[in-house]
Amino acid sequence: MAPKKQKTSENMKDIRSFFEKENDVAGSPFKTPRKNLQTGGKSQTPTQTPMRVKNENGSDSVVTHSHRFIVKFTPTERKEYTIDCDQPSTVLDAIRSSLGTTEKMIKYPDESIIIQLGKRDRESVVPTHFPCSCIGDGETVILYHYASEKIEKVQEQHDKTIHPKDHYSVFYIDTVGGLKTKTKELFRNKILKQFKFLCVYGVKGMTVEEALKQDGRFLDSLGEFKLSDNENPNRLTVRTQRVDSLHQKAFKIRLPLNKREGVENPTTSILDVARVSGRSVKKAMEQPGDSGCSTEEIYELLRKQFPELKEWMESRFPGDSYEKALNRGSEKFGKIQQSFSEVHRIKKLLVMGKSVCKINVYDICEGTGFVLFDRFVLTNAHLFRGCVQGKNLLDQINVYALFNYDEPVPETNYFYFSAEKTLIDIDMELDFAVLQLKPDGKKPNSKSKPDNVKVPPGLLDRFGPLPRNGEACLIGHPAGSVKKIDPTCIIEPEKREQAVKDHLSKYKVKKVILKKVNELKNQGIDDIMMGGEKAEKVASYNTFMYHGASGSPVFDAHGRIFGIHTGGYICGSPNIKDNVIEYAHPLLTIFEKFVINLKESGNDQMLEKVKEAATENEYLKKILQVETMEED
Repeated sequence: MAPKKQKTSENMKDIRSFFEKENDVAGSPFKTPRKNLQTGGKSQTPTQTPMRVKNENGSDSVVTHSHRFIVKFTPTERKEYTIDCDQPSTVLDAIRSSLGTTEKMIKYPDESIIIQLGKRDRESVVPTHFPCSCIGDGETVILYHYASEKIEKVQEQHDKTIHPKDHYSVFYIDTVGGLKTKTKELFRNKILKQFKFLCVYGVKGMTVEEALKQDGRFLDSLGEFKLSDNENPNRLTVRTQRVDSLHQKAFKIRLPLNKREGVENPTTSILDVARVSGRSVKKAMEQPGDSGCSTEEIYELLRKQFPELKEWMESRFPGDSYEKALNRGSEKFGKIQQSFSEVHRIKKLLVMGKSVCKINVYDICEGTGFVLFDRFVLTNAHLFRGCVQGKNLLDQINVYALFNYDEPVPETNYFYFSAEKTLIDIDMELDFAVLQLKPDGKKPNSKSKPDNVKVPPGLLDRFGPLPRNGEACLIGHPAGSVKKIDPTCIIEPEKREQAVKDHLSKYKVKKVILKKVNELKNQGIDDIMMGGEKAEKVASYNTFMYHGASGSPVFDAHGRIFGIHTGGYICGSPNIKDNVIEYAHPLLTIFEKFVINLKESGNDQMLEKVKEAATENEYLKKILQVETMEED
């Protein structure tokens, strides 16, 4: 079981109450979740603070990041310091920022510091990069320093993003191993065994293995470990499972029986290389130094992925609709597979994908965008709801575009640009916004100005018409994670109603289905159905790329970009969202409205730049010619 609660004074809450999941806030079905950004030092880095939430009356309000915790430097001394934390950071950074050089221990390297959570004698310890948002208001932490000891591996390119507490799953790993593992080495330093638990955190959606890898205190050579629940040792969690369901639970690590004690595998297994989200078997095989990979390992990886793939496919086609889809549309699915598995198409997508970026609206939310041309970026307008006055960002709002965020921590190597405070255009009706990026790009861990950090090429010349059916592919940053690609197929307007019925059929009980239908109707799903206001004005499809992917480009099978992923319709409980159908606004319609807006606002200089950038695109040239004729 997890560490027991400590008795706390009136003004000192227990950390477990702080971890309690808050009620989700109701909002529009196409909004991205409100997240935090972090600042480092004097300059702001696009990694995430306070959230903007939707009140019951529909107005927006900002939840400020403000809490207080206590720090001591030995368990027995009376002297303790109050840390007022007013911006998101790691626990150690918050202490250093508040105390400066008050205490000598703060100057020691991170790798030799241990942070105990709470006053309970050697109960649990957190890594130095533990998010301050996961520390309870009034909680006490105790710092220990062990000279000449390396306790924690410092990840140089660790993603510094600090999220609100409900974005994390926090769980405990017993320092005593599980079955057949009690005498085996699990940690980088045996000093950690003086404590009962290692408190580990992971962003929801991360796997157990990724969380332990990120932690830095565990050996890299754990291999195919499992976690056994302390309350029920027969209940096992595999390393590839997501951390979401582990919150506030305690576990023991259980190593495989053939794991040799204290010996690290000299060759990197393809399973270990390919375990990271977004890494394929092919890429793992091509990784230098992986000559020890065997064909059997590849088959094993594929066998392990098959049940998950099958489950995912069945979730997209519930009930017997999965079989019907296979029987009815095998040719269509074959075309999708053919379109997006041909090497030349993949290469083109990957090249164009370099122009796709993660959008951080400081203190507010995350989304996706892509370069139009020069330093101009297109994204969704709803990311800026409550953040702009006219076209001007509010004083406290800063926006960043992160490029090359393709690898998960700790391998991530992104660079970013700040956006100008005045938007080029914003249109709530078609839900688009055009940003201009500042010329100087930065890297998160670079103190000096990095060389050759440039905005990737624009995609305006790749705009194309909205197809009525056929294959499609999205590239974006769902949930603010690394860049992902999702091949899918367009659901024709006349088939949307049946697609929704097929999706809801998994609920089986008629009463439940009717309730879900009403939920969807309240969100305005009738607008995209036949006869609805938007029926012929949007493209619809299914995708796993939900929150955070707003603003993603949607490609057709020819590599043209026809839409911008805008939102979708959901049902389910507050804790489990069931995405039913998603949609995109057509880019040619957006381009036409963009040109009209530029004319009406008198921004002739920008209009000339747009015309020049669009000269190679036949579809855009036609729109510009029509607008010119109407003007004459």
